[in-house]
Amino acid sequence: MSNPQLPRLLLAAPMSGSGKTTITAGLIAALAARGLQVAPFKCGPDYIDPSYHALAAGRPCANLDAWMVPPEQIPGVLARRAAGADIAVIEGVMGLFDGYAGDDDAGSSAHIARLTATPVVVVLDVRAMARTAAALVAGLRDFDARVRVAGVILNRAGGPRHAQMVTRAIEDGAGLPVLGALSRDEAITLPERHLGLVPTAEPGRWQAWLAEVRARVEASLDLDRLLALARLAPALEAMPWGGDAPHPSALVSLRPPIVAVARDEAFSFHYEENLDLLRAAGAEIAFFSPLRDEGLPAGTGALYLGGGFPELYAAQLSANRALREAIRAAGVGGLPIYAECGGLMYLTETVVDAAGVAHPMLGLLPGRSAMTPRLTLGYRTVRAAADSWLWRAGETVRGHEFHYSLWEGRPDELAPLYTCLPDVFRPDERPEGARRANVLASYVHIHWLACPQVAGRFVAAARAYRGPNVI
Repeated sequence: MSNPQLPRLLLAAPMSGSGKTTITAGLIAALAARGLQVAPFKCGPDYIDPSYHALAAGRPCANLDAWMVPPEQIPGVLARRAAGADIAVIEGVMGLFDGYAGDDDAGSSAHIARLTATPVVVVLDVRAMARTAAALVAGLRDFDARVRVAGVILNRAGGPRHAQMVTRAIEDGAGLPVLGALSRDEAITLPERHLGLVPTAEPGRWQAWLAEVRARVEASLDLDRLLALARLAPALEAMPWGGDAPHPSALVSLRPPIVAVARDEAFSFHYEENLDLLRAAGAEIAFFSPLRDEGLPAGTGALYLGGGFPELYAAQLSANRALREAIRAAGVGGLPIYAECGGLMYLTETVVDAAGVAHPMLGLLPGRSAMTPRLTLGYRTVRAAADSWLWRAGETVRGHEFHYSLWEGRPDELAPLYTCLPDVFRPDERPEGARRANVLASYVHIHWLACPQVAGRFVAAARAYRGPNVI
């Protein structure tokens, strides 16, 4: 399919911490204030930054990850998610060319820009810098001729004179337009925590922050020139959405099975594409709050526990005894349960928070989840260890980990869900996750566009479940 009417920009940077998220959210909000429909996107496996862009745009923010998802599908994700929008704004990940490894930019912002023929605008943190900024920009522009670096936004300038000096250096020395400059200002600095920024699903002054950032962007950036650059993007050639999940039209005579999805402050990490694949396979998705709801949605046929920050809400999760007992009883009774990262933590017997306090959880998996100072992160390739209601033995898929907790007291005899294959960081195979009857759990987050058949299996398992109150 072709969408010639999709102006688009990708905001990248030389490194993480340059202010991409703040400027991207502010730009989305400023364009939306002009009456434009903005489709927001985020490169890489991030769950948190997209929450700011979704807030600014008033529509979900999708991820574009060309390492987890087959690269040829990326233009289709962009085209499908941007349907009906006037412009797509994509935030990059890490540095422009930072991807899977030092000699491989797979999954990088540059990779996404190449796949989607999207012009790149560099967000440059110019603290303690003047003419060197031109050298950096020229290097980014010339490193890969397939990536079109079209302009620059200066961030954290020391003041108007500093911004003017750097602008002149870049425009004269690198020949690229500077589209505006934001000054250093702690008032628009986003709060951070051990996994990065704080998701907007949690309490915070997000609307006030967004209004302030939007005002700075409107006052400091040349929105008309940015729009003109976005309109130079060529027609987007994309494959139609494929996969072997059954189409809803084939299921019209069947009542949609209900897949319950945990979503609240403690559990907010989900890929929108995963949910779309479940819907396309015929599921009705029912969101519920493990913090506040006393039971699962009526008629639940399967349970999806995504990631999040259960350790920060462990006391409240534990205090919701009615729901804990309901989920435990359903799990013991055969309810298909799939959990990732924070969901795995919720399934264990206890969560030990950063203060060392243990909070009882579901107990459907033995052992406890304990917070540690050590970060586990990175892309992973995993192979299904055995047949289950979701996987077939030997199926291999890519995913990612990002957590500060460890699963302690896991019995050696507990069957793993996956074998984690060697990669550039870990040379050996290792067991990952757990498979205990109908309960499947792992620290690895999976983007289902790489394995769309699992959505159909998820729905089939939900349809087959015959627990209490399921017809």
